Amino acid sequence: MFAIFACLAALIAGPEAWFQDAKLLYSDDFAHGLSRWRVELEKPGRVEAKDGILMLDVPAGCTVWFRPELKGPVRIEYEAVMIQRGGANDRVSDLNCFWMATNVRRRGGRFAEYNDLRAYYVGQGGNWNKTTRFRRYIGDKEARPLLPEHDLSSPDVLLQPNESRKVELVAFGGHIQYINNGRVIFDVHDPQPYTRGRFGFRTTYSHVELRHFRVYRIERTPRE
Repeated sequence: MFAIFACLAALIAGPEAWFQDAKLLYSDDFAHGLSRWRVELEKPGRVEAKDGILMLDVPAGCTVWFRPELKGPVRIEYEAVMIQRGGANDRVSDLNCFWMATNVRRRGGRFAEYNDLRAYYVGQGGNWNKTTRFRRYIGDKEARPLLPEHDLSSPDVLLQPNESRKVELVAFGGHIQYINNGRVIFDVHDPQPYTRGRFGFRTTYSHVELRHFRVYRIERTPRE
């Protein structure tokens, strides 16, 4: 198991000004379908991109991969709303994501099938909106290491129904961050970082709307 240390979980009031956006690499406002995305479903569900929204309305596991490979340092951002309107899948749970993922072969959407990825992963509001967890997937079919400080359950890091939230994912060498509504929830220093790979939205048994997907090249903020 690779060591991951110096995690500041849910303790920082906002993103540090240690990096800045240098170049917009990719954007998708979800007006022209799913040509840049690959959908993997455990059971039939609705996944569609139109009218500015990527909508996932699914009864079981679902991963939607962005096709281009990303090379760090990058910042990924998007807006997400967990829908609760009385629909069959309106559970408000599992606003999840993979980033810098390798070994991204086609899978069937069942969560256990992704164990052998090498990737960073956050499951926000998992387990019926009871946990928010960070994992560093190590490419093992069984092991998915979870450090105690990466297993959170306080209400302020869980999900709220019908509330728009901005998610930001940072991969800058060994500095990895998960930021939600401007708050750094996970700040991880990885001595053997994943510096290239793919991004994927992930959820299960839920209804989520995603907007304004962007990927930026980032650089360190100049110091006076």
